[in-house]
Amino acid sequence: MLTGNILILLFAALAVVALIGVQTGFAVLHDRAVTAAGPVRSLESLETAIADKRMALSDIDNELGERRKALANIADVQADYDATKRQLDELNAEWLQKDERRDEIRAIRDEIEAEIIEKQAIDAELASARADLDAVHDRLAAAERLFDLNDEMKREQAALEAKIAEMRSEAMELGEARERVKRLENQAHEMGRDIARSEGLQQAASAQLAQVQEQLAAERQATAVAHSEFTQTAARIAAAEERARAIDNEISTLEQRRSSLMAQVARMDDDVAEAGGKDIASEEAVAERLKELKAIPPVLAHMQNWKNRAAENEAEAVQRVVQRLDQSGLHYDRRIVHAFHTAMKTNDTTQMAVLAGISGTGKSQLPRQYAAGMGIGFLQVPVQPRWDSPQDLMGFYNYIEKRYRPTDMARALFHLDVLNNPKSEFEDQMMMILLDEMNLARVEYYFSDFLSRLESRPPVDRVSDMSLRKDAEIELEIPMPKGMDAPRIFPGYNLLFAGTMNEDESTQSLSDKVVDRANVLRFSAPKTIRTTTQKGLIAEPEALSAKRWRSWVKPISTVENDTTVVESVDRMVNLMKGFKRPFGHRLGRAIMSYVANYSSFDQARDLRVPLADQVEMRLLPKLRGIEVEDGNDPAFSELMSFVDEKLRDDQLAKAIEDSVRSAKEGSGQFVWTGVSR
Repeated sequence: MLTGNILILLFAALAVVALIGVQTGFAVLHDRAVTAAGPVRSLESLETAIADKRMALSDIDNELGERRKALANIADVQADYDATKRQLDELNAEWLQKDERRDEIRAIRDEIEAEIIEKQAIDAELASARADLDAVHDRLAAAERLFDLNDEMKREQAALEAKIAEMRSEAMELGEARERVKRLENQAHEMGRDIARSEGLQQAASAQLAQVQEQLAAERQATAVAHSEFTQTAARIAAAEERARAIDNEISTLEQRRSSLMAQVARMDDDVAEAGGKDIASEEAVAERLKELKAIPPVLAHMQNWKNRAAENEAEAVQRVVQRLDQSGLHYDRRIVHAFHTAMKTNDTTQMAVLAGISGTGKSQLPRQYAAGMGIGFLQVPVQPRWDSPQDLMGFYNYIEKRYRPTDMARALFHLDVLNNPKSEFEDQMMMILLDEMNLARVEYYFSDFLSRLESRPPVDRVSDMSLRKDAEIELEIPMPKGMDAPRIFPGYNLLFAGTMNEDESTQSLSDKVVDRANVLRFSAPKTIRTTTQKGLIAEPEALSAKRWRSWVKPISTVENDTTVVESVDRMVNLMKGFKRPFGHRLGRAIMSYVANYSSFDQARDLRVPLADQVEMRLLPKLRGIEVEDGNDPAFSELMSFVDEKLRDDQLAKAIEDSVRSAKEGSGQFVWTGVSR
């Protein structure tokens, strides 16, 4: 019986232990789930769970009490009790861990409450700021109303001041009118007295008038006789002047014939002497013939005193030119200076630069000051209306004096030709020759042959080949003894040529040959008149090395594959075909050479600027005389579109439009008048 009770107690104890183990397992799992949930779980749910555990623990304690009574004498039950007690200790330890978690939750709740309090404070500040903002908006609205009211009051004040000024003016006019009325009244009284006196004088004047009329009739008869005599005298004077002009022309013709005959006689004497075996041209005689040619002209003599300029780059040289122009009180747009500089650099493909426009626009001063600033010799050659042959440019051989009479230009070219004159002192120097007012005479008469020589020059790196440069050399017309050649001059690349031309009734237009071989810079009328006051001391020129100048010249190959350049030149070709003014490869390569050598010395190199320059300097001068309304409107529209949209030069496009409009309002023929920059 005792054994059965013990077994029952053992089974009961095992059941209790099993129950405790299950509950403990569920509690552990539940605690792990709660722990995994983190601090997000609310404090109230944890406290409820703890209360449940406490009730479960209380029930377990009660059951343990009952089991202690039942198993007080059973050692096995005591062992189970000890195990259960250990589990209870573990539960208490877990309970203590739950206290730490509760503390963490309390801390989190405190932080949340602090954040809530801070948020409430911020909301309060935000509400206050919104109230302040509303107040500011109200004040701004009130201020705007005040400003509007102030503006309205100002307008009313201005209107009132205008009315006051008008009233003051009217008052002044009324005052002046009163004074005039007083003066008129006084004058009326005086005139009344004068009328009375005049009536008396009129009677006396009537008597005198009768006498004067009689005298006038007599004078008219005398005047008619004198006028008849004057007419006869004027006719005799006109006839005498005509006879005098004819005599002067005849004298001039006779003098020319006399000079020609004397020259022929001198040549015949030389021929006779040479035929007789006489030595007509000794070394002394030849030296005498060339004496004046070998004399150093003043421009080169002045250059001998120049110091050599230190090494510098192209940008510094151009900046020095700009500075010299400013110091001289000359005002040129920087684009004009860069365009002229580029035109000078391209003298191997374009033989000269022409500066055209009305008189007094600074056409001569730009090349003069440019040459001085660069350190280039400058020779100005004033063209005369009577020039009709290359001799006027280079000089002639006087058969009577048996001496060559060169011009300063011929002497300068002789000394700068280091190939035919190896003893020259100017081997590495540059010279600019300016044909001033070059269109006073027909350019093709005196300069056409020289221009052809310039065009025939071989490339720079092959000028030493005599056979290649032969066609470009100028052979002076000087009789030489047998076995001796006349002196030859090669106009090398150390020579720069420019020309100025005024446009008035006394000048000639440029031929197509000159236009095709020149960059034509047209100076339009100035927008404003400026003074030309010199600023400070202008430095003396310093010689520029010809080698350094050549180092600045760039080949066409640098741009001939550029898409913008190729497409623009092709479009220029098509545009000129539309105007029936086509151009060939020479002009196309000259345009590319200008683009390759152009630089405004900015960081960004925009090739559209030199392309627009070439439209202005090469294409527009060729359009002179085209009828603007003879089916050419589309061509001009396309030209303006190309310049404005493709090349982005709105000033040039506007100037073309103005020239077309002026032609339509005038003669109907296009005349390029230039662009003001």
